[in-house]
Amino acid sequence: MSRLVLKSPAELAIMDRANAIVQRTLDEIEGLLRPGVTTAEIDRFAEQQIRAAGATPAFKGYPHRGDGRDFPGTVCSSVNSEVVHGIPSPHVVLRSGDTISIDLGVLYEGYYGDGARTFPVGDIDEAARRLLDVTREALNEGVRQAQPGNRVSDISYAVQRHVEAHGFSVVREFVGHGIGSALHEEPQVPNFGQPGRRERLVPGMVLAIEPMVNAGSPEVVLSAEDGWTARTRDGSRSAHFELCVAVTERGPWVLGRPQQREPEVRAVAAD
Repeated sequence: MSRLVLKSPAELAIMDRANAIVQRTLDEIEGLLRPGVTTAEIDRFAEQQIRAAGATPAFKGYPHRGDGRDFPGTVCSSVNSEVVHGIPSPHVVLRSGDTISIDLGVLYEGYYGDGARTFPVGDIDEAARRLLDVTREALNEGVRQAQPGNRVSDISYAVQRHVEAHGFSVVREFVGHGIGSALHEEPQVPNFGQPGRRERLVPGMVLAIEPMVNAGSPEVVLSAEDGWTARTRDGSRSAHFELCVAVTERGPWVLGRPQQREPEVRAVAAD
């Protein structure tokens, strides 16, 4: 059984502030997105905003299997068929009809915040819009399961059930995770599986819940060139949404209190 790291109310308060920086930065990036913007411009903007808020980019310099190819950006910017870990570049220019997943993390007063959203660029077609909506809904289905007494796999099952009911597929190779004074802590939080299994949820746990959903098959391939960028094997579009959620006696607390598009998923203050 994995060792779970539980957070005190004081630690959760810091993590709430860290995740507020994440969510505010994502809000600000959304206002920047338009055809003609490069992912390198987005990256520079995000770093400026994070540092101005008194935090440090969590992904920049993140180690890559000890081979020296540490992650070079503040954000992961994954366009269209890129699933996760896309590297910002001055050569990637956004076009109307694209979708872009922005994943970013911060280190603030010794604790991490982490979040992701997939945004439309200009006008996107109905199929792309539906993929984004279903992935966001699946995240909220998972958040609802972050109740004391439930199991990690109850979150996993809720995400998978919603995604597959709408004809999409869940990525298996990448999963959510615990988070706190380390960016990645136990337990892992897959987006698939049978309910009632894995670790029991108890107050003080903080989970980064992050559905990664493909329009086509679930298989992904990793870029041999940069070692980071994961794409759908069949070239279909992918979407990614992520929130950090604390388990409390009163239910799930969405850290950072982002503005929710689904009002029934409420941020619950810790005691």
